[in-house]
Amino acid sequence: MKVVAFPRTEQGSGASRRLRNAGQTPGIIYGGTAAPVAIALDHNALFHALKKEAFHSSILDMEIDGKVEKVLLRDFQVHAFKQLVMHVDFQRVDANQKLHVKVPLHFVNAEVSPAVKLNSAVISHVMNELDITCLPGDLPEFIEVDLSKVEAGASVHLGDIALPKGVSAVAHDNPTIATASVPAGQVSAEEAAGSTEAEKK
Repeated sequence: MKVVAFPRTEQGSGASRRLRNAGQTPGIIYGGTAAPVAIALDHNALFHALKKEAFHSSILDMEIDGKVEKVLLRDFQVHAFKQLVMHVDFQRVDANQKLHVKVPLHFVNAEVSPAVKLNSAVISHVMNELDITCLPGDLPEFIEVDLSKVEAGASVHLGDIALPKGVSAVAHDNPTIATASVPAGQVSAEEAAGSTEAEKK
């Protein structure tokens, strides 16, 4: 994804306020061997980009004065009650240095799992993103969690997920990613139906 930014010479709260009034968002690029650079971005373009999942977990092409460098979104601040992005931070990316980032989890095939098809279980997502390390070239936009074989009452753990090549999870244990549980009311309804059948006999 490409992002166009402009160098920003004036700094301070007054200058930032003037930028926002002019429809721009102040930001900064840092990291690597170069000095931090203060930038400004078109607010509306940035606001809509932030709604896209890929913008948060992909290497971005940042163009400033015709020069493009690879960056990663690191932080942004939004106004407490207005639809206004107050500030945004980007980090330069070195192709040879590993990144430490969070990527979203995409859960697939829940509807064909034994838990849902046979037991009408409810799949709960315990985690929606995963902390990983990898080289920039190996950064996945998301990680897929296949739920097709999950049984009722079972859990999916980090160890059950096939991570993309070159990607390592940052976890000291084997955390739970998702669970499949049968609703309590449904269990008792099934039991009641079973009891009725037994009484008829």
